[in-house]
Amino acid sequence: MHTPFQPSEQVWATLKAINEASHRGQPFFFILDFELQESVFVLEPLQQHDGSLFFDFPTAKTPDPIGTKGKLTLTPSPEAPERYAERFDIIHRGLMRGDSFLTNLTIRTPIETEASLADIYLSSEATYRVLLPGRFVSFSPECFVKLQGDELATHPMKGTIDVRIPNAAEKLRADYKEGCEHHTIVDLMRNDLSRIAEGVHVRRFKYLTELHTSSGPLLQMSSEVVGSVDRSKGLRLGDLILQLLPAGSISGAPKERTVALIQEAEGHPRGFYTGICGYFDGSSLDSAVLIRFVEEDASGAHFYRSGGGITINSVAEDEYRECLQKIYIPQ
Repeated sequence: MHTPFQPSEQVWATLKAINEASHRGQPFFFILDFELQESVFVLEPLQQHDGSLFFDFPTAKTPDPIGTKGKLTLTPSPEAPERYAERFDIIHRGLMRGDSFLTNLTIRTPIETEASLADIYLSSEATYRVLLPGRFVSFSPECFVKLQGDELATHPMKGTIDVRIPNAAEKLRADYKEGCEHHTIVDLMRNDLSRIAEGVHVRRFKYLTELHTSSGPLLQMSSEVVGSVDRSKGLRLGDLILQLLPAGSISGAPKERTVALIQEAEGHPRGFYTGICGYFDGSSLDSAVLIRFVEEDASGAHFYRSGGGITINSVAEDEYRECLQKIYIPQ
């Protein structure tokens, strides 16, 4: 087990259920939180839908929840720049010591909105949408891993820029700090996949996709890393997934020391935010990283979770601004 977290009994049970269902070829949907303390597992989610979970993936979707679709307004109350700078300094000192080469630092921002989680789910546009009523909604553009036949692929995503900036694509590809982040994550995911797959290589590097958000269009930079998995003795997806956690793009490298830095700087568990979710159709797996994320606490208050990668060349003011720029609903 390469993960820096010790899974809870609930998560071990979910991983076992994933192993058994994938070996049988039975469809399921699962969610694992960042710290591997909480999980959700639903067999035959399209046939046994009870309203406790909603998802919309490229490969499958559940019926929609009851809610209102339309333009939404979020009013954030972000933490002071000085508080973010304190968190940043913890990370930066760790980078200077050589504890980490790249660390993903996130913040939890209270937001005011008249929209419910179901409204946000219905109104958002993303490749992967997930709603756990009373807990969170995620509208994520980021694939974790895909398994089709013997091919295992991941698409690490690092680097964004406003499309409206002149020569935006060229500037993003040439940006030194973004380039350092992207190279590090691609290398980390290549190493992670090599634990469970053969012939791992980068098939596409630094390709760009356009995202449409309530704050304007963005370019997002990604790469594609692929390898092959031996399925001749059956599939045990739970064992394979555990070897890859936490996802490199939302933790950093090396993982164990980087996670310790994250916990010191952030000061509270991430929970389902930056965890993973996935749908297995009986043969193929499609999964996502839970970013672009709004959570709801027991009192009904809402919080937007956002963050970014910190390198030795990062500047606190720029990273703080990036965290706030990411508080949006893609529509």
